[in-house]
Amino acid sequence: MNLLEKKMVSLLCEMRDQHHVSGVKAEFEAEGTRMEEAMRLKEIATRANLDLTIKVGGCEAIKDMFEAGSLGTTHLVGPMVETPYALKKYIAATKIAFSPEVREEMEFLINLETITACKNFDDMLNLPEAKDLDGIVLGRVDLTGSMGLNRDSVNSDQILDICSTMASKAKAAGKKVVVGGAVSVHSLPFFQKFAPGHLDRFETRKVVFQCPGAIKNTEHAFLKAVEFEIMWLKNKKEYYGVIHREDDSRLAMMQERYDNSIRSMNLNG
Repeated sequence: MNLLEKKMVSLLCEMRDQHHVSGVKAEFEAEGTRMEEAMRLKEIATRANLDLTIKVGGCEAIKDMFEAGSLGTTHLVGPMVETPYALKKYIAATKIAFSPEVREEMEFLINLETITACKNFDDMLNLPEAKDLDGIVLGRVDLTGSMGLNRDSVNSDQILDICSTMASKAKAAGKKVVVGGAVSVHSLPFFQKFAPGHLDRFETRKVVFQCPGAIKNTEHAFLKAVEFEIMWLKNKKEYYGVIHREDDSRLAMMQERYDNSIRSMNLNG
């Protein structure tokens, strides 16, 4: 573990103890996290005694699920589950990828991130397979986009009404509720308007906060979350920079040999 990663562990421990941080997150979906990156994040999370959330690439992304299993993922999220059939496919895929013993140690969630998914949520909950679903993640940015609204609408009353309704339905069915999408200090009034007990977690791109404690966070907590993501991106850049540079000297040597050989052939020819 390098110096920057040690600083990341220290920062996460501080956020865990002072700001109700419960985990970190990576996406095989939109973020395009590679396996070696996920492994580094898992080690950092483990040293900070935090959970790992992985969002897979689709409702039936079994290879992603196998990789998430090898990482020791705590929370698995299936994106763009908009219909009862998609939920069926997701639950079936998780049963292929994870043994019953492993499933007992995990939570399986889906992203409700379009207005279509929200309209179909009742039908999803009525499926027999819904008993194996542990929760939902309300993806506010994609939800606003699916409604023809811009990103600035994530904290609007219109989106709050939809999210609160989905949370009430999820809680009535015994499911966890997580909110994501453009989460910042400006989101706190939005979260505080949820019915008591209806919000379990909220998450930035990389950091997961536990409720209800995190609802009382100040701006300092969100700045720390941004600081962690900046560290993560710097560490990622340096990692791939080393890989990019590792063959530079050999490439220069071989190019020189090749050029000398070509010149020699031309002179002798």
